[in-house]
Amino acid sequence: MSYAYTKKGFSQFGTLYLRISHYYHGVSRCVRRAYLCVVDQYSDQSYEHRRDWVESRLLELAGVFAIDVCAYAVIGNHLHVVLCIDKEQVLAWTNMEVLVQWHKLFKGTLLTQSLVKGIFLISMN
Repeated sequence: MSYAYTKKGFSQFGTLYLRISHYYHGVSRCVRRAYLCVVDQYSDQSYEHRRDWVESRLLELAGVFAIDVCAYAVIGNHLHVVLCIDKEQVLAWTNMEVLVQWHKLFKGTLLTQSLVKGIFLISMN
């Protein structure tokens, strides 16, 4: 579990504290001898093709959310990213713009799909 230090002490990492910093370092590791983008020494299988996939997906996700990718490194069995949260962009988004951004990645619910299409559901009660 990762933890972030705040003036109130340590708290579980998962909540971003924009008052402290807009920059965050993230690490994701593979487990059980799995490899992200190298030649596996046990099976002799190459996973180098994943490096381009990880890079393009990271940049795609940054474009959907209000995040700038400052730096990243895709290493054999793990990934490092340094991200900057664009607080001004987030605060400028309307509720509709948030839904549109969310639907770039996820199907959403019937309600959110209707709202994005401009169809407002009317209660029959």
